[in-house]
Amino acid sequence: MNIVILSRNKNLYSTNRLYRTAKKWGHDVNVIDYMRCYITIDSKRKDVFFNGKLIKEVDAIIPRIGASNTLYGTSIVRQFELLGTYCLNSASSITKSRDKLRSLQILASSGFNIPHTAFANNNNDFSYYLNQLKQYPVILKLLQSTQGQGVLMAESKQSAESVITCLKLSGVDLLVQRFIGESKGEDIRAFVVGNKVVASMKRIATNGSFKSNVHQGGKAVPINLDIDEEKLVLKAVKTLGLSLAGVDFMRSNEGPMILEVNSSPGLHAIETSSGVDIASKIISFVEINNKKIKN
Repeated sequence: MNIVILSRNKNLYSTNRLYRTAKKWGHDVNVIDYMRCYITIDSKRKDVFFNGKLIKEVDAIIPRIGASNTLYGTSIVRQFELLGTYCLNSASSITKSRDKLRSLQILASSGFNIPHTAFANNNNDFSYYLNQLKQYPVILKLLQSTQGQGVLMAESKQSAESVITCLKLSGVDLLVQRFIGESKGEDIRAFVVGNKVVASMKRIATNGSFKSNVHQGGKAVPINLDIDEEKLVLKAVKTLGLSLAGVDFMRSNEGPMILEVNSSPGLHAIETSSGVDIASKIISFVEINNKKIKN
């Protein structure tokens, strides 16, 4: 197969693992910076160019779209979809999962347990909501952020209002969520390829931080999901229309609580902690599903 990995940096661990694994499996593979692509559309042709050259005869696309480039990156993915190219995750599924509010709305409407969440445009409306809260701290999250960046904790109503005011003055949209204290700074990342959970890890906050993300100093250890958790994770991925995803959830007093579904999950921490060759499972899945659309 001729595989294209859409990524801004071929030296990133996840991109490099996928590239080397695809090569090892005998495929032609290229890493293309989607921000250096442009597209042309008319009634007869739909083309994608990279550095001014037409991209031809691509069998499969593996999108690794960064959060800050979602709009442009998904437009390139969508163009490949129009050309009939197999895309591991569709443009629409990436867009749905990347917008934290939209993904939570979709999951909540499908019956998933999620943290109590508030979203508002006006500072006064946030204040009305904060006045109704019976417990602190609360978590403040930027609508589009990854790896624990843009996630803050406010210990009181006053500190929450101060942070919200500063962020809104900067033109930033955010969510306010209930802090799940019983999680004790732990959450679980389940890595899904197709209809299987191929690996999972528990992430543990360290040094007094509430953030368990490995990129924010958290520690990762392997963990086995129970049957109900596995079913929940697979259902969440299916609900958002993804084929590849990292599902983050907490074990709360109310049962498993979905935090986020990541459409471009990193491989480093989970491959290291679990010992699973996830890159090979991804390439195998791409092979099988590319053959299906060709037949």
